[in-house]
Amino acid sequence: MAFVSEWFWFFLFLPIAAICGWIIGRRGGQRHGENQVSRLSSTYFRGLNYLLNEQPDKAIELFLHIAELDKETFETQVALGHLFRRRGEVDRAIRLHQGLVHRTDLNDQQRVQALLALGEDYMKSGLLDRAETVFTELAQIDQRAPQALKHLIGIYQAERDWEKAIDNASRYEEVSGEPMGKLIAQFECELADRHRGAGNNVQAREAIARAYQADAMSVRAGILEGRLEGDAGNAEAAVRAFERAARNDPDYLPEILPKLLENYRKVGDMGGARAFLSEMTEHYRGIAPVLALTRLVEEQEGVAPARAYLGSQLKDRPSVRGESALIELTLADGADPTATLHDLKHITEQLLVRNPAYRCTRCGFGARTHHWQCPSCKEWGTVKPLLNFAVL
Repeated sequence: MAFVSEWFWFFLFLPIAAICGWIIGRRGGQRHGENQVSRLSSTYFRGLNYLLNEQPDKAIELFLHIAELDKETFETQVALGHLFRRRGEVDRAIRLHQGLVHRTDLNDQQRVQALLALGEDYMKSGLLDRAETVFTELAQIDQRAPQALKHLIGIYQAERDWEKAIDNASRYEEVSGEPMGKLIAQFECELADRHRGAGNNVQAREAIARAYQADAMSVRAGILEGRLEGDAGNAEAAVRAFERAARNDPDYLPEILPKLLENYRKVGDMGGARAFLSEMTEHYRGIAPVLALTRLVEEQEGVAPARAYLGSQLKDRPSVRGESALIELTLADGADPTATLHDLKHITEQLLVRNPAYRCTRCGFGARTHHWQCPSCKEWGTVKPLLNFAVL
């Protein structure tokens, strides 16, 4: 870790050192202020020496000294402000960058750079209203300033001002060409959630429609639509919305299933529910659809068929929750537990094979065999047996 930290500091301050070196060379070429140049040159090379000898604290102080001696150079002052902010001295960074913004000798590009730095200072200090003012001004000065728009998106997210977040995300997409549909869909869903909570279902539906326009595969929009339609008594529409969400991303199936099955029951189409769950078992490797289908089989055909179905599925997808359900069905059936015990033994062996027996205490890397050196973080002696692992 010490080695990584030292090189981090080296690469962090190397650009500042380079800027200082360029300034020294330029001024030396013009033969202006030879005594000052000599002092800067000496300090600059001492700072580089500290960096190379892995003494970042001393290097920081020297580069601060260089920037103080050279107050008229814009690049040096910006670098100094960034350094103040990184050190946690945000008030000093704000004062310095405010001074740069008010300078009359800056060109448009330098003014944009100074405003960006000042806005970032305000954000770092939690002064979001001032940061918003700065970045709004910057976006008006230069419509191609995606960094300012991105900062504004972050501010409006923090303030939960979703309309402004959507507006700035759309502008950012126009300016940068970076797709923002998924993010805009999330903002629209936040609006839909707000309207739904206030009982404004018309506005909620409009926000959901806009979310689909931004991201046709939005799972969150589908879940919101399903809940909205279910609350309104439109069970068939709710089923369609929930199914759409599950097909768009089966990983959200455990979140979707309870309300989906509830609305299937309201429609009275449990055959459709079984068909959908069977479809999902082909696309989702988790246990949720298997357990839901097991319960439906138990309701419609009895305990024994449900136990047989669950036992066969668990051989392919072992699960602790599945084991618990299988034991429960066996006890409810009152049948000979021998077959279930054989199934449980096979399932447990599968779980043991899949789970790691060792874990690195430093980075969390899991392994099935022991390594004296962790393959992930490269530390020695940190990969240890898990507490429930034993060789007999």
